[in-house]
Amino acid sequence: MKIPIKNIYYLLCYAWNKLEESERIKIDVEDKTELLDLFTKVLINATKVLLKRGLDRNYIENVQEISGIKGKLQTSQTLKKNLLLKQKTLCSFDEFSFDILQNQILLSTIQRLIKTQKLDRKLKTELVFLQRKLPKTIQKIELKSLLFPQVKIHRNNRFYGFVMNVCQIIYENTLPSENKNEQGNYTFSDFTRDKRKMNVLFEAFIRNFYKLEQTKYTTVKSEIIKWGFENNFELQSEIGFSESHKYLPRMETDISLENETEKIIIDAKFYQNTMAENYGKEKIFSSNLYQLFSYLLNQEDGSNKTKSATGILLYPTIEKEYNLDYQFKQHKIQIRTLNLNADWREIERRLKQVIGV
Repeated sequence: MKIPIKNIYYLLCYAWNKLEESERIKIDVEDKTELLDLFTKVLINATKVLLKRGLDRNYIENVQEISGIKGKLQTSQTLKKNLLLKQKTLCSFDEFSFDILQNQILLSTIQRLIKTQKLDRKLKTELVFLQRKLPKTIQKIELKSLLFPQVKIHRNNRFYGFVMNVCQIIYENTLPSENKNEQGNYTFSDFTRDKRKMNVLFEAFIRNFYKLEQTKYTTVKSEIIKWGFENNFELQSEIGFSESHKYLPRMETDISLENETEKIIIDAKFYQNTMAENYGKEKIFSSNLYQLFSYLLNQEDGSNKTKSATGILLYPTIEKEYNLDYQFKQHKIQIRTLNLNADWREIERRLKQVIGV
């Protein structure tokens, strides 16, 4: 299933919950046919915005050998190194600097892209130009996954949140070249071919879309549902009820929407085939149906809205649309598809139609 580049970009912006920031990036995604070029262009334009506004700076501790005294004198180290004989001291002092983590990640991502194969030459030239415009005090670092959550985003620098998302997706999908003649270079891996990554993206996109684009349901979240098993006192006396409960799998919905009177549970599945095939006939994936059924039964807490909660299995459209409806007691169970190749306005319309808004 080939999703248009423009729609991939929108999926990510919703999944990141960074729509306002992304709209500030003036980019015509229609003229991009490769994901690598798209994310590079987005990063280039975002960096230009940062340079225009002014890059983040913060106080960082600096320890240097200097002539005289500045900040806090490191007496023991100064004596140990015999610096006084050289008319110097070792001092630690705070310096208001651009050399902070978010700028280091930005610089290192730009340098990584410059070394990435098959990147459009014009974009590579723009990257080299931008690299020269960044303050020389910013140091290159080795990018690692654990660095991105360490960036502190607050009200005054929230645009960096969007930029870090772009840097992270570039980092996660650029791999060192396996060609011995191209050591030090990188290749870009198209994450849309990774079913696991696309399933996570599909789920996050739908959840955040409903958070942002509808008002009927006041709560939109991923919900942990407890198993509704009753205490078995005979079992409890043998192995302990709490002990046996720890072996139960975790039940967590992809998306739960609620207001005072209604509830919907959506299970989003990014599959290459919407239906399973059994003896030449299309069938709903039984495991998906069992999972949704389990959610509906175990979330009941006696209230009317949980007794009548609707369950929806939502898939991307592969060859045709599906609108299947079933009923179990007071629960509606629906199978729906979403055409990710459609115009974005049609995708919005369909998602609102799915939940009846």
